Amino acid sequence: MDLNDKKFTILLLTNRDSDNVGDQVIEASDIGLLHVLMKNLGIDKSAYQINSRAASIVTKKYMSTREPQLLCAAEKAISQADLVVFGGAPVFNYKYQNFYERTAVTIEIAQKYNKPVIFSAIGIESYDEKSKKCQRLKAALNSECVKQITTRDGLERLEKYNENNSFKIGLVSDPAVFSATVFDNYIGQEVITKKFGIIPVKKKVIKKGKKKKIGIFVIRANGFVDNHVDFTREQAAELWLNVIETVKNRNYDYELITSGHFGDEAFLDYLIRNYNVPVEKCVFNINMPETLFSKMAKYDGVISCRLHPSIISFSMNIPAVSLVWNTKVPGFYKGIGYPDRAIERESFEAEAIVDRLEKAMEEGITKDEEYLMSVYRTLFSGVKEVICGEDTDIQPYDYETLLETIPKFDGTSKDEQNEKLKRKFRRAYETCNKRFDDNQMLKETIKELKDSK
Repeated sequence: MDLNDKKFTILLLTNRDSDNVGDQVIEASDIGLLHVLMKNLGIDKSAYQINSRAASIVTKKYMSTREPQLLCAAEKAISQADLVVFGGAPVFNYKYQNFYERTAVTIEIAQKYNKPVIFSAIGIESYDEKSKKCQRLKAALNSECVKQITTRDGLERLEKYNENNSFKIGLVSDPAVFSATVFDNYIGQEVITKKFGIIPVKKKVIKKGKKKKIGIFVIRANGFVDNHVDFTREQAAELWLNVIETVKNRNYDYELITSGHFGDEAFLDYLIRNYNVPVEKCVFNINMPETLFSKMAKYDGVISCRLHPSIISFSMNIPAVSLVWNTKVPGFYKGIGYPDRAIERESFEAEAIVDRLEKAMEEGITKDEEYLMSVYRTLFSGVKEVICGEDTDIQPYDYETLLETIPKFDGTSKDEQNEKLKRKFRRAYETCNKRFDDNQMLKETIKELKDSK
């Protein structure tokens, strides 16, 4: 059969509608890898399409009302696809998010229309035999339509979801390890490649008299506490103040920045208003991935919390360390061979953090080609089996060919920029409205208590 005889549709589901730009970087990286993969299979660009949609294709309104008509858009997109690929979104999360149920419903629709499903480089929060939410997700994942699930940080947890080996599993790199190549037009540097094995990274040359610059990525006020790490907003604020003083005392320039989440930016504003952090040293309005890459290209080292600034730094050959607020952080650093660059709660102290960063900057980065290619090779294997069958002997591209083939990100359009801003503002408004409602309920409770006396 000629694979170019039919128009093949891949429905890619990512967290693309998040105002955390790291999720947008995952989408762009996944799209790039899928284009490479289809070319690798000998399929012309005219013979396939990638329909990129939000992983929340099952809407919040449906989740709260369960009205069948609210599933029409999701059913249409899935029924018209030949393959559904979940790329890197937090689709297993069930502890304090409802992604798990949306994922389960999406799988049920795919099963209804007999559409194969692949999960690529998914973060796996946890597994709990006693949690009804977790077991609801597990039941859906073991549907016949689910063909492959790979994770970047939780293979042991993934194994517990896999009942009777009903789907193929694997531990892989994050697609964003290729993001420097995808966004190369915005960073002013070439990705360093070497044909075999290990890829050593050259140290950045600093002009005489110019200070090295550290990018300090902060996370929202309750980011640690929500993930069961005993580290409050006030403790975080004090730590960042001490980190700023430490990098200044060691003769570095610095910026405080976020990867775009409105909650992270709110905490940054809190630092300015309540702790006198200089506003000119803070970067707001990171709403597009190309803006983030342009900013990060100026850094010589990075201190982060969220995962994707660390992964992007790694991709761009910028040494980074990260405070551990979630299990996915040490998982990534272990995967790249630098577990000591993930800093646990007991070491949340400014001098120790900057010491670790300086050590990382001195050591540089060594990249393992096998690790980098794992996300592509497993995705290639899964998609090849769906499109071509098990007996096809086409082999995946090597590392160098992948880098030469992967398409560059062509920028965010004006309409897309406006949509991103609208989503971000509406999330902020939603949070404000919820706080108002909570405040009203507290006032009513206080009044009732007073009246009862």
